[in-house]
Amino acid sequence: MKPVWDVVVVGAGPAGASAALGALAVDPRLSVLLLDREDFPRDKACGDGIAPHVLDLLADVGVTGVLDDWTPVRRFCLERGSLAVDRELARPTWVVPRTVFDERLVAAARSAGAQLVRHRVRDLRVDGDTVLLDGSLTGRIVIGADGAHSVVRRVAGGRRGPTALALRGYAPTPPNRSAQQAIVYGPGPQPSYAWSFDRGDGLSNVGYGEALTGRRQHPTRTELLNRLEDLLPGATDGGTDWRAHHLPLTSWSWRPGKGRVLLTGDAAGLVNPMTGEGIYYAVATGLSAGRAAAGSLRDGDGRGAGTAYRQLSSPLNRHFRHTALAALLTQSGRVLDAGIRAAAADQQVFDDLVELGLADGGLTRPLVRGLFGR
Repeated sequence: MKPVWDVVVVGAGPAGASAALGALAVDPRLSVLLLDREDFPRDKACGDGIAPHVLDLLADVGVTGVLDDWTPVRRFCLERGSLAVDRELARPTWVVPRTVFDERLVAAARSAGAQLVRHRVRDLRVDGDTVLLDGSLTGRIVIGADGAHSVVRRVAGGRRGPTALALRGYAPTPPNRSAQQAIVYGPGPQPSYAWSFDRGDGLSNVGYGEALTGRRQHPTRTELLNRLEDLLPGATDGGTDWRAHHLPLTSWSWRPGKGRVLLTGDAAGLVNPMTGEGIYYAVATGLSAGRAAAGSLRDGDGRGAGTAYRQLSSPLNRHFRHTALAALLTQSGRVLDAGIRAAAADQQVFDDLVELGLADGGLTRPLVRGLFGR
């Protein structure tokens, strides 16, 4: 182990592995340490949906072919009550278990030069020109990619924002839900929906999630399973590997960290408040944080990493504002119904809605007209 690492990344999921890849793409000579509290492969509760935009981002740092052996999903379906839209996607998505996807990203980061060590970080402090972790590991820059309950965020003084709770399992794919990603909205506070995402190997990722409010008790596991079964009858049949998880929802703005301590993905509270999607944000902000760290070390001593990171991530700010507004508006059932009707009637509205929910799209004119009329 080195006495001082150039970059220490806490958490080796998509955000952390991408941070390592981003840093090493800028300067392969950097010493980059990836820390994770578990050995890989390991499971993570997630919807497992991967938008093609994620693969675009990874290709920019030389990671290609990572999902070539998985079946793409070409149809996307939204339902609420008697309303539904079922259309072909402009670009296919993938549904890949995190045991597979995360391990492949970690392997890519290690091939690029990162070192992976199993270690659970419990404390850190900025000490002059370095950051000390647990009194034994030292880095010039630390990137927090340690998930919804981030230790790095807590110690660095970050705050938690709005949160959703979801339960995920794997069940045999019924014929009527094969080759598609299906979302069925529930009656509760939005986002509130059940899903069935076909993996293409005979199994689907199925689950239910909803926004949490401070005025009511959190739903139990049994309640989540019952709501899933109410919205998608039969979805729980043969289901296994049920795991619940919190989703820190993005709001109008976000705090990427400052100085030598940066936050990415779930640790930065970046989950789409409309859809619960977080892998695109994890990879996008992870790459930006890694690039910012490497650039600040190349041009100085690393103290400007936070400023560089905010600049590289600024293109996402407009998207975050638009998703926050859309999430607020779609709390109205009338607006949500109008969106489904408009997407069913117009391919462009459907495509724009997918871009807003799965990647970095915005509230386009066709989409706004679909929601509210001309």
